[in-house]
Parts: sequence; C-alpha cells; structure tokens
Amino acid sequence: MSVLVQNSVKRTLFAMAFPMLAGTFAMNAYNLTDAWFVAQLGTFPLAAIGFTFPVIMLLSCVSIGLGSGITTLTSHALGRKDHEAAAHFATYGMAFACAVSAVIAVAGSLSIEPIFTRLGADAHTLPLVDAYMRIWYIGAPTMCLPMIGSGILISLGDSKNASRLMMLGTLLNLVLNPILIFGWLGVPALGIRGSALATVLAQAVSMIWLFRLLLKYRLLKMGGWHFRDALKAVQGILRFGIPGVLSMVLMPISATVITRIMSGFGNEAVAACGVAGRIEMFAFIIPMALGMSMTPFISQNYGAGRLDRIREAVGVSYRFALLYGGGVAVLFFLCAHPLGALFSSDPRVVAILVAYIRIIAFGYGLMEAHRYSGMILTGMHRPLSATALNAIRVIVLLIPLSCLGAYLGGVRGVFWGRLATDLLVGGLGMVWVHRMLKLAVVAPPVVGGSPHGCSQT
Repeated sequence: MSVLVQNSVKRTLFAMAFPMLAGTFAMNAYNLTDAWFVAQLGTFPLAAIGFTFPVIMLLSCVSIGLGSGITTLTSHALGRKDHEAAAHFATYGMAFACAVSAVIAVAGSLSIEPIFTRLGADAHTLPLVDAYMRIWYIGAPTMCLPMIGSGILISLGDSKNASRLMMLGTLLNLVLNPILIFGWLGVPALGIRGSALATVLAQAVSMIWLFRLLLKYRLLKMGGWHFRDALKAVQGILRFGIPGVLSMVLMPISATVITRIMSGFGNEAVAACGVAGRIEMFAFIIPMALGMSMTPFISQNYGAGRLDRIREAVGVSYRFALLYGGGVAVLFFLCAHPLGALFSSDPRVVAILVAYIRIIAFGYGLMEAHRYSGMILTGMHRPLSATALNAIRVIVLLIPLSCLGAYLGGVRGVFWGRLATDLLVGGLGMVWVHRMLKLAVVAPPVVGGSPHGCSQT
C-alpha cells in the first residue's frame, strides 16, 4: 500500500488514525459498558469484575503480542509489494493465534478457583468470578481474532473497516448487556453471567465479519494449506511474536500484583481500581487510534527503506502524546468526583477512585510516549528492545515502587508509585528510540517465513 510510504507523514498518520477513533472508542467502551451495567448489581459483582481484569488482560496481551508479529510481517511484505507473502503470514498467523487462545482458555477454565483465590477473591466474590469466567473463556478465540484482524486491515490502509469492526462488537455488547443481565424482552435474568455472554456473542459476530473482509482482500486462504508452509510462517511470526507476547504479558503480571496489593485494602479498593483502570483506558481513545497505526506505518516504511519518514513520524507521535496527556490530566483532576459518582454510590469506592485519577493522570503523557516507543521499536524490527523497555517498566519500576508505596502510604502510596514509574519509563523510551534511529539499518526482505539477518537488539 504505497500511501503509507509516499504521502505526507503527518497527514498519513492522522488520516489512518481518524477513522480509528470510533473503533478505539468502541473497543474501550466494551470495558466501561460491562463495568457500568455490572455496577448496578452491587459492590461485590463490581469487585468480581475487578478480579477478572488481570486474567482477561493476559489473553488480550497474548493476542496483541502475536498480532504485532503478524502485523509487522504482513506490513513489511506489503511495503515491498509481495501480496502472496502478506496472505501467507495473515492466514497462518491467525490460525496459530486461535489455537493458542483456545489452549489458554481450556487451561484457564480448569484453574479458576486457585488463580482467583491467589488474586485475593473471597467467599463473596469467588462464586461471581467463577460464573463470569466460565462463560467468558468459551469466547476466548473469538476475542483474539478481531484484535489481530484489525491490525491486518490497518496494514492494508483500510482503517475505516478496522474501526467499523470494533464498533460492531461494542454496539452489540451494549445492546445485549442489559437484556441478558437484567432479563429484558422476556429473556431470563442472568446477572453477571449475562455480561460475559453478551461479550462472547458480540465478539463472535465481529469475527465472522472479519473473515469476510479478509477474503475480500485475498489475505485469507481457505484451502491449499501445507504443514511446512504453516511452520515457516509461524517461525517467522514468533521471531516477533514471542518478544511481543513477553512484553505484553508483563502488563497482566503487573496488574495481578497490583490487584493482590489492593485486595489487602478491601473489596472497595479492588472495585475502585477496576473501574478507574477502565476509565483510564477510555481516556486514551485518541492516542490509541494513532498508536494502532504506528507499527504498520513504521514497518512498511522500514520495508521501503524510508528512515527519514520514520524519524518524522516519531517526532509527531511524541509531541502529540505529551500534549494530549497533559490536557487529559487537567481535565481528570477537575472531573474526578463526578466520574466516581457515576460508577458507584459507595463513598469508600468513590474516594479511592478519585485519588487514583487525580494522582496517576499526571503521568499519562509520558505513559503514552512509552507505549509509542514500544510500537516504534517493533515496527523497526527491534522486538527485543520493546520487550526490554516493558520489562524495565514492570519489573524494575512498577512492582517495586507500588509495593514501597503501599508500605509507606497505603492505597495512595500505590498510586504515587505508578506515577513515578510512568514518568521515568516514558523518558527512557524516548531516549531509547532516538538512539535506535541513529543506529538504524534497513531490514532485509522476509524470505520463507523468517526475517533473515534482521537485528532484534
């Protein structure tokens, strides 16, 4: 798709991102919709949803990690005008991702009680968690494929359909949630089970539409599969996917640790942080839209040898992240109380949620710069650098500082630890990317399913 390597950098990035606004809004509305409807059932169901967040994030991160490998190699192939190779990576990559998610779902459904007990779920919340997750795991493969497929569509320059794909699932989820949770239109009231079922059904419909779109672009092969070809494609994807998965899995690991810390302060703290995390994700709809375009843009230009365009894109993305993050921080600080009251009437839940928003929001700009740094490094065929950057964030900074903050300052101390982490790692990411740009050498073509000679440091 020559548009990604020829047109104005700024115009191309924002032209790709603009149609994605509705899609990223929809994607994050999944979480907020579930949280809002479940909150009407009471504090314990809302806390149960909070406990599920790290585990759901785990599968999401595996999907995103594998998807980064599929998107990077598909984009690189399109950048060098090799449609056959692009279809090769897209088809076998999605099949592999579906198989991985199915394995995780089976393992997860067999270990609900021990996992969530260790996360801190008690006698009030564990039965609710079990009810939710047993249904949610059934739809795990249907969740991962639309996430990966959106990246492939963006690689094709079709961010409009990528956005519509995400909107479709969210709108269905919004309609089905109250029907299934509260028993509208004659349907039996399923409570928290209804929220999980609504998500599964919505994602299944999105997956079917994705298949139709990929068939239209001739990127999904329905026949002529060969084991040797599949193995080569998977090997190539894993060169990027394994570092991507490791990098992304650090997020649910940190979320698990933070959830365990917060459970020591009561179910109200878990419920508040679960809602605040979803509000936080919702706040980054706009920069997320730009970020979703970043890896395919960088990778295609890397395949075309246009390092000058990559440097310009890096400058545009960092300036945008810092300006947007600063604006959101001020807005959240002023609107913290109304946001808290919107999701809960429990004064302790609201107080913790307000503290979370007012403290952590001032690191949003550099947090987003950190995210962009990982996407840029992956697009430049430096997945191990992206993984190392995330490892520093989680293992070196976030977990130790959160534990220290909890010891010194209780719940608010955890939030101050997160703020310090975002400020430090955001600055580090920007320095790291600029250093890599100085050392950059254009990656060679991908041959036979694996990027030979490609540096991954």
